[in-house]
This record gives sequence, structure tokens and C-alpha cells, in this order.
Amino acid sequence: MSTQKVTLRQMTPAEYAAATEHREAETARALGKFMPDDLAGQRAREGTEQFLPDGLHTPGHHLVVAENASGDVVGNAWIGPDPRQAAGTADSAWLYDINVFPSYRRHGYGSALLAAAEELVAREGRTSLNLNVVGDNTGAIALYRSNGYEVASMYLSKDLRP
Repeated sequence: MSTQKVTLRQMTPAEYAAATEHREAETARALGKFMPDDLAGQRAREGTEQFLPDGLHTPGHHLVVAENASGDVVGNAWIGPDPRQAAGTADSAWLYDINVFPSYRRHGYGSALLAAAEELVAREGRTSLNLNVVGDNTGAIALYRSNGYEVASMYLSKDLRP
């Protein structure tokens, strides 16, 4: 795998709309394993409303795209305050979403996007970047582990429906 570099810039309104649609669909897919599809979609939309009340311009949140050396947009990310800690007091940031577009996957752009996100939060004085990942997302888990992320806690679930 080659070593890539990316530059982050704020999403345009159109990029934000596309990223939000993709993120909500992926969130609903993951939640759909535990609840009816319509409720999963509603919960995904409620999450956006809760954490991004001002959309693209929500204070403290970075909604960015990653551009490669050729200027191609290869993916996007949403980085913001750690939701587990009181607003404005945390030394950690949270990676709410990261997405490398399909044609750029498996070329090192996931690692490059993570590195750029880490640099962004470090420049803000944050000392850690945290995230959640769905347990069956083996590609994402491998990406995070190969970039030095370790399991900090584990939430387990068992479906008891017949």
C-alpha cells in the first residue's frame, strides 16, 4: 500500500448534503439490526439534528473533505467534541464519521485521512481522538488498528428475537 497525503478543507453545502445522506443511511443500516427500518432511519436523522443543530456551521465541529495531491476529493470526515465529556472541557475529540469513497479505498487514503484528522485535533490542543465502530465493520476495524487505535471499551449485544 502506498503512502498517501491528503489535505482537508470544509465541505461545501452540496458535499455536506451528500455526506449527511450517506452517513444517515449507513447509521440506519447498522441500527436496523436492532430495530425496525423506519425507526432506524428516524434515529439516524435525530442523531444529525442532535449533534449538528446548525448543520455545516455547527460550532466546534469540522465537516471536511479530503483532497489528494491531484485535487480529487477522496473522502470526508466529521470531527467534533467528544460527546462523552462536558462541552468545552474535554481534551479529546471525537471522529463521528469517516468515509473514503469506493474508488479510492485500499490505496492508503483511509490512513491519510485519519492522520490529517489527528493533526487537526492536535493543532487544537486535543490529546486524543476517539471513535465508535460497528462490530461487523472489519475493514474499518483493521484500518483503525493498523493506525494505532486500541479498544478502549466494548459494547456487546445478543439478539433474542426468535
